[in-house]
Amino acid sequence: METQQSWRVRLSFKNVTIMLTVLNLITALFLLQGFLSSASSRNNRISSSNQFNSVQLSYVKESEEIRIAMQPWKLIKRVKEIEQEAYVEQETVQQKDAKQTAAVDLSKRLKDFRAINDAASLKALEEWRKRKMERARLRELEKNGTGTSQA
Repeated sequence: METQQSWRVRLSFKNVTIMLTVLNLITALFLLQGFLSSASSRNNRISSSNQFNSVQLSYVKESEEIRIAMQPWKLIKRVKEIEQEAYVEQETVQQKDAKQTAAVDLSKRLKDFRAINDAASLKALEEWRKRKMERARLRELEKNGTGTSQA
């Protein structure tokens, strides 16, 4: 019985609360120490990486300057001019081709229209001539008919 009572004394709510508080404090101290040590090591790494980055940055700038200096700017400019000239020439050729085809098409249409119109005109002219001849013949017959009946 005494052993059970000694456990009860040791496991009172007050004692358990004190033990948990002490454990929480110890955990908080370990976390704080880890945070501070990582921050200081991070600062050391940042300062060394800044030095490393400045060296790398100078190398990058130097290589960029060399690359720009090595580019054939005159050649690039001339190629662009040639491309522009070719584009303008191609555009004028296309315009000339379009104008020529339009002119040829228009002349063909006019010739076809004239041919059709000429054929129609000739047909109409023939019909007009036939009617005129018929009228003239009728007039002649009337003159002859009236002239023979009077004489």
